[in-house]
Amino acid sequence: HFSRPVGLILAPDVQQLRRAIEECRRAILALPEHSERQKDAVVRLIHLRLKLQELQDPDEEEPNIRVVLEHRFYKEKSKSVKQMCDKCSTIIWGLIQTWYTCTGCYYRCHSKCLPLVTKPCVRSKVSHQAEYQLSICPESGLDSQDYRCAECRAPIALRGVPSEARQCDYTGLYYCSSCHWNDLAVVPARAIHNWDFEPRKVSRCSMRYLALMVSRPVLKLREINPLLFNYVEELVEIRKLRQDILLMKPYFITCKEAMEARLLLQLQDRQHFVENDEMYSLQDLIDIEAGRLSCSLTEIHTLFAKHIKLDCERCQAKGFVCELCKEGDVLFPFDSHTSVCTDCSAVFHRDCYYDNSTTCPKCARLSLRKQSLFQDSVAEAEP
Repeated sequence: HFSRPVGLILAPDVQQLRRAIEECRRAILALPEHSERQKDAVVRLIHLRLKLQELQDPDEEEPNIRVVLEHRFYKEKSKSVKQMCDKCSTIIWGLIQTWYTCTGCYYRCHSKCLPLVTKPCVRSKVSHQAEYQLSICPESGLDSQDYRCAECRAPIALRGVPSEARQCDYTGLYYCSSCHWNDLAVVPARAIHNWDFEPRKVSRCSMRYLALMVSRPVLKLREINPLLFNYVEELVEIRKLRQDILLMKPYFITCKEAMEARLLLQLQDRQHFVENDEMYSLQDLIDIEAGRLSCSLTEIHTLFAKHIKLDCERCQAKGFVCELCKEGDVLFPFDSHTSVCTDCSAVFHRDCYYDNSTTCPKCARLSLRKQSLFQDSVAEAEP
């Protein structure tokens, strides 16, 4: 009557708990699937593992923040999420294990694996050297790597002995199965040179780097591959919309209503669109290929034009009248049927501008004014 109940351990040590966990696992496998007894055994196994975890780390409170090789690791609070450890490539059981995530590159690992991390945080590379490898899969061969993983230097071979060699399509280097999980990502070099957006297999390190870089405007397409604009019509359309938005920007900067409505924040996710028309991010190219960017940018362009031409009297007053024909509505530099003088920025009907054989009327007036001022200054200087 006073004997110890089966399964209850009053003064357990680590060895006893491990034996109890093993017995419980065997019992789970022996019991009928989805039965109540099997469910109870699974719950008991979880409690035993939690107790084992407590005994292995007695009264040791893990710090919330740990810094390792520029990684800034924060202790995760979630106990129900199941993740994979980037260091040991095993499952992180959040219910019974302490784990950390780097806030910079989202590197995840067990608490016990933190001292073993050897790769610096890729966010530091993004901050100091934000550029892509733009050669398509620049392979140099396993022999150039001494038949070792490019990241952890573990021995690898194409035949899988001692470990399978997996090639990263971004770097062209070979990695072991612990550093290359066959993750898929769009490779910038293939997108720019071949307009190919099919995801390719990349290493874990490359995947994190590409994820951090995807929204950074570091691609100057007209320098890298100028012929791309001849074959991708959507790029020409996007470039025209961006040029129009840059012409609209001065109206909004000097308009009180536009500043209060924060119209330019419509492009806060693509801030480079209101700074220049040359730089693109990889995400821009992905959205152009998918047809998403053209639709969203056209809507924003229409909203901006409506404010300037219809809603705001102050912006309307900054329009132009064609000085060549002196007819028609008020013109704006972003209108599709207009041309802008490159010297004085005056706006004319396109047909009038190209049919006119004389110089720009505004440029002629400015030139006459300069001559008159020069003559007056000379006359005043004479005794």
